[in-house]
Amino acid sequence: MMKINEEDRKKAKEDVNKLHMLLVNRADQSAELLDITDVLSQVGKKIDTVDNPSALINRLVNYIRSVAIAGKIHFPDEQEKLMIELSTMGQKAGLNGLYMADFSDKSQFYSYLEKMPRR
Repeated sequence: MMKINEEDRKKAKEDVNKLHMLLVNRADQSAELLDITDVLSQVGKKIDTVDNPSALINRLVNYIRSVAIAGKIHFPDEQEKLMIELSTMGQKAGLNGLYMADFSDKSQFYSYLEKMPRR
């Protein structure tokens, strides 16, 4: 496992926030897209405090891809570029991703004490 440095953590947070803003401002606000923006917001809050941000980013990208496929969501070039950058950072998690996990489960980004938005 390769740890990401503070500069990469800051860049990841910027990319997460940029992607969140782009998706929030889309005209087609489906339930799947709303779930994705909820999770992006949650990850944006947690990225500074988690021990392994690359694993969190890896789970985020897998979640977004899974939900986007189910909801038939297409990402324009700028959004896709951010997804690719996040995916590259997430690859630093190595094999510590969730093997056979349900990538479409939004609850993986919330602790049991946090209220998860239901859409």
